[in-house]
Amino acid sequence: MIELDGATHSGSGTLVRFGVALAALAGQPLRVVNAREHRPKPGLAAQHVAAVRACADLCQAETRGVEVGARSFEFVPGSHISGGEYAWDIGTGGSATMLALGVLPLACLASGPLRVRITGGVFQDFAPSPHHLAHGLLPLVARMGAAAELEVLRPGYARGGEGVIELRVRPAPRGLASLVLLDPGVVSEVRGAALASHLAERRVAERMAESCAARLAAAGLRARIEAVNDDSAAGPGASLAVWAESSTGCRFGADRAAAPRRSSEAIGRFVADSLLEDLTSGATTDRHLADQLILFATLADGVSRFSVPRVSEHVESNLWLAQLFGARAGIEGNRVEIRGLGLRPR
Repeated sequence: MIELDGATHSGSGTLVRFGVALAALAGQPLRVVNAREHRPKPGLAAQHVAAVRACADLCQAETRGVEVGARSFEFVPGSHISGGEYAWDIGTGGSATMLALGVLPLACLASGPLRVRITGGVFQDFAPSPHHLAHGLLPLVARMGAAAELEVLRPGYARGGEGVIELRVRPAPRGLASLVLLDPGVVSEVRGAALASHLAERRVAERMAESCAARLAAAGLRARIEAVNDDSAAGPGASLAVWAESSTGCRFGADRAAAPRRSSEAIGRFVADSLLEDLTSGATTDRHLADQLILFATLADGVSRFSVPRVSEHVESNLWLAQLFGARAGIEGNRVEIRGLGLRPR
């Protein structure tokens, strides 16, 4: 049984989610201790419990100790990973996109297509926006061999939750191929979505879009950001996301959710500045793809190479996790290199 110390590096829920995903795919029993040790409230929150149980559903795993507040638990995967249709409700405003990201690796190597609906918080801080996953990560995963789509059926925000997303995946029948991104290329146009729920009278969506587009235009980038006013969410909220594909096929994105005392204009400027910072860093990924791609490169057959804007705690954590499961993974300067495990559908 592999033992994963959740206090290592970032000590975050990412180690829990990705550790369980790797255990399921490698068919190796896993014991997690010190789960989320470095967080203000250590132990599993509802969103982490939901992610572990979702992975267990997909691979018929046995679990012990998986409950809210648990500092340690065991996960013993079954013999295969199933496709099919599933529905998971986090039950709180916990991140639906993080749950989707946690099960996506299993879906890439499942026995058949997967379609899942996830209910929870959809737009919030410290979690990828669905637009970033749909326009940043998923196109790169498709290049590795697994086609996936992510759709927002109903927006939801951190406080109230009740948002719904749908993830649809066609797995890679022969496993994932490695990903090589060496030349950042040139970005000439930026796309985006400014979404606001129950805030039309304050023009929140339009103000976020206008502020962001103006900042990008000052840097010489043309931006097409759609302003969307929504009234289907359970409560008010907003989010802005932008994304771009370079001339060499690299993907970049940035996003920001609304919060009290965070003006629409400040959100627009923050998102634009984050994107510009990553584009001018010389990297071939943005700061969020930097750590997300490590997991998929760990599963892949062959050597993946890409460069990151900076070496974050999550990058260090995920490289350590890849090594724990047997991949050869390292970083020199800002260049990540991973010789994957070459896993196939079980």
